[in-house]
Amino acid sequence: MVPRLAPSTAARSLPPVEGVLETIGKTPLVRLRRYLRHRPDIELWAKLEAFNPGGSAKDRPAAWMLDDALAEGLIDSASTVIESSSGNMGVGLAQACRYHGLRFICVVDARAHETNIRMMRALGADVRVVTRADAHTGDLLAARLRLVAELLASTPNAFWPDQYANASNPAAHAAGTMREIDEALDGRLDHLFVATSTTGTLRGCWEYLRDHGRDTCVVAVDAHGSVLFGGERGRRMLPGFGAGVQSVLADGASFHRLERVSDLECVVGCRRLVDREAILAGASSGGVIMALERLVPLLAQASRCAVILADGGAGYLTTVYDDPWVQRELRCEPDELASIVGRGAAAPASPAS
Repeated sequence: MVPRLAPSTAARSLPPVEGVLETIGKTPLVRLRRYLRHRPDIELWAKLEAFNPGGSAKDRPAAWMLDDALAEGLIDSASTVIESSSGNMGVGLAQACRYHGLRFICVVDARAHETNIRMMRALGADVRVVTRADAHTGDLLAARLRLVAELLASTPNAFWPDQYANASNPAAHAAGTMREIDEALDGRLDHLFVATSTTGTLRGCWEYLRDHGRDTCVVAVDAHGSVLFGGERGRRMLPGFGAGVQSVLADGASFHRLERVSDLECVVGCRRLVDREAILAGASSGGVIMALERLVPLLAQASRCAVILADGGAGYLTTVYDDPWVQRELRCEPDELASIVGRGAAAPASPAS
C-alpha cells in the first residue's frame, strides 16, 4: 500500500497569485525510480512542464515575450500579435494575449494537433492552418513563416514575437526552467537532456549552467529529418520537435552532445513512460527519454540526470498513443510495437556529435 502523506504535507498549498499567468513555472521535478530498471544507481529526474497552465514549456517564453514587448512599448491594446507555431507556443500566446486583451493570429500547419487548435480558438485566437508546403523547400514551417510575413504586412499595428530569434525565449528558460532544476538539485546535475525546436529551452539552460559555473553535460535531442545542427531535411510526422528551418536561436546554441531520434523512437519512449512511470507525455518527451536510454551504457556510476518533458500527452492520443496511426504512418505493427516497448532495449549509442 502506498503510504498516505502526512497531514502537514498533504495540506500544504501554493501561495495565492495575481492572475493565471503567475502560475507559469515552478513545475514539478519528479524522481523516476522505475524507468531505468537495469541501472538503479542512476538518479533520474523529470521536469514536468505539462503542469504549466497552458500545458507546456512554451508557456514560459510566451508570457516573457509579451511582458517584455509591453514593457518596451512595442505593443499596446491596439496591437495584433502574429506568430507561427506548431501548437504549444500558440496555446501559450493565446492565453497570454487573452489575459492582456490583445488580438492574436496564430499560423499553424496541418500537423498541428486538433486539441491545440481548439484550445487556441477557445482562448479567442484566430488560427490559420497552412496545408501546402513551401514550393522552394518543401517545408511546412517555411510556408508558415511566409504567411506570417504576409499577415504582418497587411495587418495594422501588427507585432511578431518571433520565437525563433527573440532573446526573451531562452531568457525565460534560464530564469525559470533551468534555475528551478538547479536549485531543486542543489546545483549538482551530471547530465541534462533537452529536446530541440526553436532551441529556446536548450539555449536558456546552457546559458544558466554556463553563467553559474556548472559542469553539467548538456545533451541536445533532435529529430531525424530536422535541419538543425547540420541535419538533413526529411519526413517528420510529429509536431513541435526538430525544425525544417534553421532559426537564429539555433545558430548560437551550444551543447556537449547531439542525439537524433526517429518518430518511432518517440512513440516507444512515450509508451515506456506510461508503462513504467504512469506519465502521459508528448512526443518530444519520448525522444528525450530514448536519447537517455541510448547513453545509459556510457554513464558513470551514480550519475544524476534530468530530462525536460516539454508537454503532456493529451494532444497525442490520436498519434503517438494510437496503434492504427503508428501502424499506418510509421509502419510498425501493434504486436511489434508492444514487443519493443516491453523489451526495454535501446539502440546503441551513436558517436558523439
